[in-house]
This record gives sequence, C-alpha cells and structure tokens, in this order.
Amino acid sequence: MSQNNVMLVLQANEEARPMVEAIQKDNQDAIVETQPAMIKITSPGKLVIKAETMEEIIGREWDPQELQLVLISLAGNVDEDYDHFTIYWDN
Repeated sequence: MSQNNVMLVLQANEEARPMVEAIQKDNQDAIVETQPAMIKITSPGKLVIKAETMEEIIGREWDPQELQLVLISLAGNVDEDYDHFTIYWDN
C-alpha cells in the first residue's frame, strides 16, 4: 500500500455490500479487494461514504455510524458527520 493511500477494511457480509457499492460510486479511484471474510478498499488520499448515496442504494435513512457495525480496520484520519464518513491523509 502506498503511503498516501487511505484504507478501509469491512466485514464481508450483507450490511457491507451497499457500503461498498456507495464507495465505488462516489470514489472512482477506489480499489476493492474481496476476500472470504473481508473487503479491503484503498484509495489515493481520500475516501468518502456519502449518506445521500447510501440512502439511494438502501432505500432508507442511513447514519454514518452504522459503518462501525462492519468496520474491521482503517488507515487515515477520520472526519465523520451526519452526511458523510471520510477517511483522508493530510498533505
């Protein structure tokens, strides 16, 4: 992993699938690696999960804190608010 990549590792389960879909939709540079028990997502510099995108995919309101239910690990600084969950590196 490059030093400037952020990383998010999620459990490979039904709750994580829409999150991965939202990440891929909103982060064109994200690389998704699926393994039997986990999904590793890397992206150069920044990765954003937008509540608006998640809500479109799952058809209900989504609280970014729901990510904590499937989160295994992450690399980067976290900025979390009611409308997004962002992982980034300061330049």
